[in-house]
Amino acid sequence: MPCALNFAANLSWLFPDVDTVLLRVKAAACAGFQAVEVAWPYDTEATELKAVLEKNGLEIVLINTPPGDKERGELGLGADPQQQAEFRRGLNLAVQYARTVNCKRIHLMAGRIPVGLDRSADFTKMEATFIENLKYAADILSMEGMVGLIEPINTRITDPNYFLSTPQHAVKILRQVDRPNLKLQLDVFHWQIMDGNLTQSITNYFPLIGHIQVAQVPSRNEPDSPGEINYQYIFNLLEKLGYEGYIGCEYTPRGRQRPKAHCQSNH
Repeated sequence: MPCALNFAANLSWLFPDVDTVLLRVKAAACAGFQAVEVAWPYDTEATELKAVLEKNGLEIVLINTPPGDKERGELGLGADPQQQAEFRRGLNLAVQYARTVNCKRIHLMAGRIPVGLDRSADFTKMEATFIENLKYAADILSMEGMVGLIEPINTRITDPNYFLSTPQHAVKILRQVDRPNLKLQLDVFHWQIMDGNLTQSITNYFPLIGHIQVAQVPSRNEPDSPGEINYQYIFNLLEKLGYEGYIGCEYTPRGRQRPKAHCQSNH
């Protein structure tokens, strides 16, 4: 029997006219959301965020590990052979933060191919590093009752140097790591750009999916904006498959349009 879908407001993307994460929590509640996600909440005190979430009756369902040094162009460190110690420090920070705000999912960012490394020549070393780091992270997260997620990010529009770019590669890595609390983060926007074939990919990989995010292609606006993806069909498919987790609304709102809790999907 189809199940109702649940949507989370991504506070790193939605409500851009609201200055702070704490105020965006209130905006999400006013828009009807019951959950939020934030890429990097670390500039906000965890105890303050927890208090605002509780006051507004929301839960936080996803944060990312720290990106690293943005001035050096880092966007996660999980696959960087030169940054294993820094990845572990970032993981510890993410776990402490997630514990305080009662967040059960952490996106373990693979990161970009470092300057000076060649995608083909150093691919094997980076993959081995990522697998080792994920095994380490899984053991830490397991003690906290948390789930780690890995997300393919497209290299055609969003980030040409990101290491993990296809669902097939992500699934290969998850199977090599072989930890029950490591899952696949399905961002439909990225999957459509890199692979298409959404029905088969979502159906085949469904048992591995631990979180979902949505945006239209190629504009990265609301799911019901003009674009390549028929989200009514995708949402119906997820309902039929029995998806019970949250779907993060990770898109750029058009103009002054206010996001709604149904993510403009008519669900």
